[in-house]
Order: sequence, then structure tokens, then C-alpha cells
Amino acid sequence: MIKVLIVEDDEDFVYLVQKLLKKQKDIEVIIGGKDQKKVLEKVHEEHPDIVLMDLNLGVSNMDGILLSREIRIQTDAKVLILTALDTPDMIFKAAEEAFASGYIFKSQMSFLVENIRATAEGHTAQEYLIASAALSCLSEAEKAVFHIMMGKENTLLSSPKTIANQKGRIVKKLGLENQKELMHVFSMFKE
Repeated sequence: MIKVLIVEDDEDFVYLVQKLLKKQKDIEVIIGGKDQKKVLEKVHEEHPDIVLMDLNLGVSNMDGILLSREIRIQTDAKVLILTALDTPDMIFKAAEEAFASGYIFKSQMSFLVENIRATAEGHTAQEYLIASAALSCLSEAEKAVFHIMMGKENTLLSSPKTIANQKGRIVKKLGLENQKELMHVFSMFKE
């Protein structure tokens, strides 16, 4: 079973998504609501595979972005952003900041089930694209150190001190606390 938690403030939309997903024999639906603290608690209690996250949970899109980041950093759940906004650049940037595994426009709900299944099964092309975009803030040297941090072979000619300094800069640039969080969020690059 694929456990899907819905985080959405529009109750009518939640009903429609729930109705669609409950028809699937391999998907279990959990309603998360819109209160950010309660959603985070529910994610820790229920251990969903996928969180369907509305970007706009309150006053701004940052609510959904920040909550998605916390879910991705603290848990193994993947986040699929749901949005009524149809500005691809803005949505992609939001997905990148949220460390999301993908995004779906609410106008394209016919693709929801297949996106959920693909995301639950492994790392999708969209997930790699979003993660690569998040890493685009790194210099070439930092990208090489990032790969070392992910367990790849060290081919750098830099000193251990320089590499250690770059590790700290990488974590800071990505808005993370430490290398453990980095390895968790970008686990698809360990494979």
C-alpha cells in the first residue's frame, strides 16, 4: 500500500482528491488538514510515503514550501506539490526550494495517480531535475565535494581542510543544518 497524506486548505478539493484516490486498491488516504504543526505531527505518526502538498496554506506560497522542506528533512516521505498556479517557472522554483519530489497542476488531476505510483516506486526524472536545480547554486568545485559527501570516489586534488570548508559552505548554501540532512534530502544521488 502507498500511504498518501493530503495537505490542502480547500475542503472541496480534498474531497475530490480523496474520492479519486480511494478508488485505487493500492493507495491509502490520510487527511492532513492545513495546520502546519498538526501536519508535521501527523507525518511523524502516520509515516506516509507521499505527501500531496498545497503550496498556499495560508497567506503565501511560503507556507507550503517551508512545511515541505521540514517534511523532507525530518522524514522519509516524498512531497508532491499540488498547485492551482500555472506559472511553470514559479512552480519549479517552489519545488526546488521545498526539496519536493515533483509537482502536479490541479488542472491536470488525471495524472495524479500515475505520479503518486511513480514517485512511490523510486526516483523519477522530475525528482532528479528538481534536485539538480537545487544544486545549481554550487560551484563546480562544490559539486565535486557534494559528490564526495554522497559517498562517491574522491578525485579532487584539494587539501582535506579545503574540502572540509567546502562541505560547510555547501550545507549552508542549501539551507540545511548538517551533512546528515544533506545526505537524507539528496539520497537519490547515493544510488
